[in-house]
Amino acid sequence: MPPTRPIPVIADAGGGQSHPQEPSTETQALVRPEFTSPFIEIGRDEWARLAGETPMPLTEAEVEAFRGLGEPLDMAEVSEVYRPLSRLINQYAIAAREMHQRTRGFLQRNGERPSPFVIGIAGSVAVGKSTVARILRDLLARWPETPNVELVTTDGFLYPNAELERRGIAHRKGFPESYDRRALLRFVSQVKAGVAEVRVPHYSHLLYDIVPDEHTIVRQPDILIVEGLNVLQPASMEHPLAVSDLFDFSVYVDARTSDIHQWYRNRFLRLREAAFSNPDSHFRRFAGIDDEVASALADEYWNNINEPNLIENIRPTRARATLMLRKEANHRVQKVLLRKL
Repeated sequence: MPPTRPIPVIADAGGGQSHPQEPSTETQALVRPEFTSPFIEIGRDEWARLAGETPMPLTEAEVEAFRGLGEPLDMAEVSEVYRPLSRLINQYAIAAREMHQRTRGFLQRNGERPSPFVIGIAGSVAVGKSTVARILRDLLARWPETPNVELVTTDGFLYPNAELERRGIAHRKGFPESYDRRALLRFVSQVKAGVAEVRVPHYSHLLYDIVPDEHTIVRQPDILIVEGLNVLQPASMEHPLAVSDLFDFSVYVDARTSDIHQWYRNRFLRLREAAFSNPDSHFRRFAGIDDEVASALADEYWNNINEPNLIENIRPTRARATLMLRKEANHRVQKVLLRKL
């Protein structure tokens, strides 16, 4: 049975039972053995060389600011993994803009503004997808073709806690049904359509809820990055159009379940000493608990909420991504899987 306590959104995906012989990314749920893989597998060294002469625009101080809780991000990781990734996405964005121009020419609508390039970033809660999104936001904004890059997380499209309680799904916060998918789809559709200003509800991790009457405004970006657990969910009978249908490029951040479980536990322990100690925090009651109790509580959240969400909803969507970043236990990307054209 799921715990009766509120479930932190910081635990929005992942583990539970140990998987000592978990199959690798290449063989687990991507393709059946009788089919040829739709992905090209690229090792880290080969991938790093693909950056070519792309400059490294970020400083050590900027990279330091990107570090998530306990994520060992450094200049080498940014240079060898995210610098070539920004170069690749820049090429996709240029090609998309050229295609849009050709299509507008065919339709004799040459005066229309180019449609923003939309990127989706998915993965488990503690896997580091938020850090990936922030790095890409800053790297892509340094390219002359895409100076205006906006980043939006799907947290703002969670139903308010009162609505989750009314629906009886407060214990499933982070699962697909806990999001207002129509509102998310409407938001991305409006951005793609070139609406001058589009509002995003503000979610407070401190309060663990949507903040009434607070919004972020997105104003006609060159690139929109949408980061969240379930952004690669496919369409269904109930939802015939999915937000992933509007993506021009998508990234799935992947790792072994056992590693993500450990990263989540470590993050929970650090938050107990930091954010949870804030007197305004929804989780301030956890601030004074000892390591043993905190670890047990983190495992309870993981086992009852996060691994089921990861296994049932998040991981099955990874084969839909344009590109996967595969992390090892040290949190560093060791290989990249790129969808074949």
